[in-house]
Amino acid sequence: MAAITSAVIAIAGVILGWIAIEIACKPCLEKGREAIDRSLNPDYDPDDDLQAPLNPNPDPQSHPVL
Repeated sequence: MAAITSAVIAIAGVILGWIAIEIACKPCLEKGREAIDRSLNPDYDPDDDLQAPLNPNPDPQSHPVL
């Protein structure tokens, strides 16, 4: 009976430790999981995530080419 009790306590400790790590590192883990999901998605196109314009100054008059 002592072996079963020890096993249950050890399993409960591992589960509580896992939950503590999940809660403490939640933002980092979510970003990593999203990156893994994107990399495993065959329909994902990295070019769709571009937020900044490729040409931040489209007006050629403001900076003339020399």
